[in-house]
Amino acid sequence: MPGNDKIMGEDMAGHWGSSRLGAVTRRSLLGAAAGAVAAPALAAARKLAPSDKVNVAMIGAGGKGASNAGKLLSQNIVAVCDVDFEHVRRGLSDKAGNIRPEWKAVKDAYDRAERFGDYRRMLDARKDIDAVVIATPDHHHAVAARWAMERGIHVYVQKPLTNTIEESRKLEALAKANPKLVTQMGNQGHSGADGRRVVEWVRAGVIGKVHEVHVWTNRPVWPQGVPKPEAQPAPESLDWPTWLGPADVDWGYNPDYAHFNWRGWIPFGSGALGDMGAHLIDFPFWALEPGLPTRVETRHTKWAGNASLWATKRPAVLTSYPLACITRYEFGRAKGGPLAINWYDGGILPPTPPGFPPDLPMNPEGGVLFVGSKGMLMHETYGEKPKLIGEGLEAAAKVPQTLPRIAGGLEGHEMNWIRAIRGEEKVSCPFDYAAPLNETMLLGIAALRADKAIAYDGATGRITNDADANAYLGRTYRPGWEL
Repeated sequence: MPGNDKIMGEDMAGHWGSSRLGAVTRRSLLGAAAGAVAAPALAAARKLAPSDKVNVAMIGAGGKGASNAGKLLSQNIVAVCDVDFEHVRRGLSDKAGNIRPEWKAVKDAYDRAERFGDYRRMLDARKDIDAVVIATPDHHHAVAARWAMERGIHVYVQKPLTNTIEESRKLEALAKANPKLVTQMGNQGHSGADGRRVVEWVRAGVIGKVHEVHVWTNRPVWPQGVPKPEAQPAPESLDWPTWLGPADVDWGYNPDYAHFNWRGWIPFGSGALGDMGAHLIDFPFWALEPGLPTRVETRHTKWAGNASLWATKRPAVLTSYPLACITRYEFGRAKGGPLAINWYDGGILPPTPPGFPPDLPMNPEGGVLFVGSKGMLMHETYGEKPKLIGEGLEAAAKVPQTLPRIAGGLEGHEMNWIRAIRGEEKVSCPFDYAAPLNETMLLGIAALRADKAIAYDGATGRITNDADANAYLGRTYRPGWEL
């Protein structure tokens, strides 16, 4: 499964042959109803010492998966799963088809690993896997994580944690049922030193009481707000049915979906919120501890679907997310009093608050602005380059360090997970934190699809002012891929 960056692939000869073989092998072993095979009760994870190497499997060898693998080369990468290993090779290669020097070690690790085309088969076949990295399109995250966790395997799941709120709650419950499993969401900013300093400053009251936060991103940078394209023949190297996996749609292949472009399509991705919310909303959610939102409303550009892009009314069938959205999250039970977090995507920047320096630019790629009673704090994506505005500059220097620093910072998120598996330190972003953050993000998608403000009861996980809108908290699954 490709990740969320455009890299990876290998030619069809030798070890890097077509991933279709893995899917065929699974069918021959388990039959068409692969998902009907009974999953085991929660298995126990192998106990590891600090001196042990962790046996890691990759689900999604390309894109972000390759980047993750590059951080884990000190461990044993024993298995690799992808639906298009030709795409994997191309991403590792230069224009002449030669493996780029910076990717040679990843290529060598992949060559030593056993290759699979279907992660369900891999997780059943390899009993020596300790931990798995899941870097697939969003619609596979929860299914792959569940298969791994039930088999006693530690999981690192790329952001967003899941494609739906129901999935998020199921993974959180599964992690709680087996606390010895080490879980991590792949929002690397959570391990960054700058972001942790932001949290310390806000919690220490450097900018006073915070009741308003603005969060923005330049995403999407993929097709979005466009009608569904016509199906095309899939590349020979791509196992399209397995790429579709849990998605309960009969959509043929189109390059506007795979490999990089899936985020903007409802069956496969979670739009800009899914891509960047786990990075940007993370810091106000962490620092202010607001709990789950009580009200969410989204304003957006026109929907596209089975009608013209410029249709005068909402299409009957929605296919891609609107091009730009503004979402307001209200937290009526926030720890420090009522709080609003305002999200802007599609390149929209927030309005300038009173007292904001007129010559201070907001980074158009993304950022966060906390507005407090004593001043403001602005930082870039991943918590980087925090800047205090107002009275708190002297007070900030006196704030003690209360959060541990992660070795390697942003670049150490994967190895923090490995060290936690070996019992050396606490994991940075476990599911008991990641799941409520993910739920908050995805409530913006629910409000977007409902096309109205929604009232939410976090205790029950239900939308209370529109019963029909609760359908947007979950999804249906193709047979064999159920959660």
